Amino acid sequence: MSSNQLRQRVVDLYKTLYYMGREYPGGSKWFHDRLKRAFAKNAQETDPQKIQKMCDHGDFVVKEIEAMYSLRKYRAMKQRYYDEQDEEEALERLRQLKKLSSSEQPKNE
Repeated sequence: MSSNQLRQRVVDLYKTLYYMGREYPGGSKWFHDRLKRAFAKNAQETDPQKIQKMCDHGDFVVKEIEAMYSLRKYRAMKQRYYDEQDEEEALERLRQLKKLSSSEQPKNE
């Protein structure tokens, strides 16, 4: 990968992380400050392999943050729309279905 392509990848990664930091639970200012420090710390790196490795790690962090946001949204929706009693009833129905399906399976003779 050429140096211009690497530079563009780093800039794109920074923009993506900066955008994702808006909803960070610890606060956007905290996230943006940490992001800036992390990128500034490695700004003098010139080895393309190390830069590539750091970009790959950054992509991993992006996926982790996306997963965290999805989980947070799921938990909020579950808390709003599901009652504990409904959940217990659903679990009981699943147990009954499991018993039913296991009793219907033919036994090997």
